Amino acid sequence: MVVVEALDGSGKLIVGGGFERAVEQDEGLHTILHLIHAGRRYLAVFPIATAIGDDESMATIEIEGLTKIYDNGFEAIHDLNLKVADEEFLVLVGPSGCGKSTALRMIAGLESITGGTLRIAGRVMNDVEPKDRDIAMVFQNYALYPHMTVYDNIGFALKLAKVPKKDIDTRVRRAAATLELEDLLDRKPGLLSGGQRQRVAMGRAIVRQPAAFLMDEPLSNLDAKLRVQMRAEIAALQRELAVTTVYVTHDQIEAMTMGDRVAVLKDGRLQQVDAPQNLYDFPANVFVGAFIGSPSMTLFEATVRLSGHSGSVTIGSNEIGLAQECLIKYPSLRDYDGEPVIVGIRPEDYQDAALVPEVPENRCISARVSVLEALGSEIMVHFRIDAPSVDSGDPDAIEEKIGLDTANAVGRFDPRSRVKLGDTVEVAISTENMHFSIPGPAWLSDSNAGRGRNVDVLKYRRRRDHRFDAPRRPVARS
Repeated sequence: MVVVEALDGSGKLIVGGGFERAVEQDEGLHTILHLIHAGRRYLAVFPIATAIGDDESMATIEIEGLTKIYDNGFEAIHDLNLKVADEEFLVLVGPSGCGKSTALRMIAGLESITGGTLRIAGRVMNDVEPKDRDIAMVFQNYALYPHMTVYDNIGFALKLAKVPKKDIDTRVRRAAATLELEDLLDRKPGLLSGGQRQRVAMGRAIVRQPAAFLMDEPLSNLDAKLRVQMRAEIAALQRELAVTTVYVTHDQIEAMTMGDRVAVLKDGRLQQVDAPQNLYDFPANVFVGAFIGSPSMTLFEATVRLSGHSGSVTIGSNEIGLAQECLIKYPSLRDYDGEPVIVGIRPEDYQDAALVPEVPENRCISARVSVLEALGSEIMVHFRIDAPSVDSGDPDAIEEKIGLDTANAVGRFDPRSRVKLGDTVEVAISTENMHFSIPGPAWLSDSNAGRGRNVDVLKYRRRRDHRFDAPRRPVARS
């Protein structure tokens, strides 16, 4: 229900959705309704999200060909294409300098757009001021006013907008109840813990009732235990409020546990966007495969040998038999018999052979244990495979040190394993879960690839992500 003034100033009309006649006029960030009722003409001006009969309250964010080039010629964002659905929680993740925060600031209006188009709720926002974009931003450093109480910090934006005091009080107390800050409203930020300060920053965003939340690494300053708690709270809060959210983080565990979809960036280019589990199971290229997952997937130079309905992969001095499931999953391997490939193995696909006697001997290798990390529920076993490792292209990855005792593989062993530091252990490998790439930009075709949600909105450029040359012939798509 909205109250509007008559054009001649002679009275007011309470509009509950019914009126004799209305003519709608689109004026960018507002919709103007010319209403006719009882022979009088009324004028109503509504923000986009509250216009009568307006279905564009759906806060989609559409990014088409977005580019950012700074004055010194550095291109931070290259032809970014993304669509964030209404009420979706999308996470932007990538290594340092990949452009994720720059992209978020372009959505917020804090960075100018060099090229491309940005739409929020269907309206082009390229040249719209940040205050007029109907978004709320949560920063890494909280950005709280130290001299104000929690109550005043949460309600400050509403006060600047000259919202009536009664409405401010209602919104602030409702947000405080949602965030469990009711007993802290009279305190100042200096008396709060890191988690409580982050809740206050969230409350300040919530009370504005924006079309979208933008969060720039909001948990980076918290300790590990509090991060786990807060990421669960933020994800639950976003589902409760049903507000479109774009969340930036460098922590791929945060990305995997919080997002409906995750967009992986590298060097300002979108590598892949998909549901978290699909990123893990079906990475688009070597970089995504190694970046998503902790500990990281290990990558080795290898050679595939095929004979009839069986096959093997040679990694260093180890010839490892391939499971039939692997050959069915990757039919394109038959085009690379005897040729160099890249093989990727996840930590959970290494296991103490003593605990899995059903695994054939030709799928086991011997390795010396150089580091043990007993975590209670699992044991991280570091060992070395005598094969050249492959650089995934992650600038944050630790450069491999070459040496006989330097580990280049990590296995996630069952806690029942009795391996000890310095032991030579038989390691069973689940070859049915291996990932394969040719020396070039992308993984070999997986018969299950492309089954993720909304993959069709992705337009990314494939490019080399490691040191090898392009393949001599194209990969056969299955």
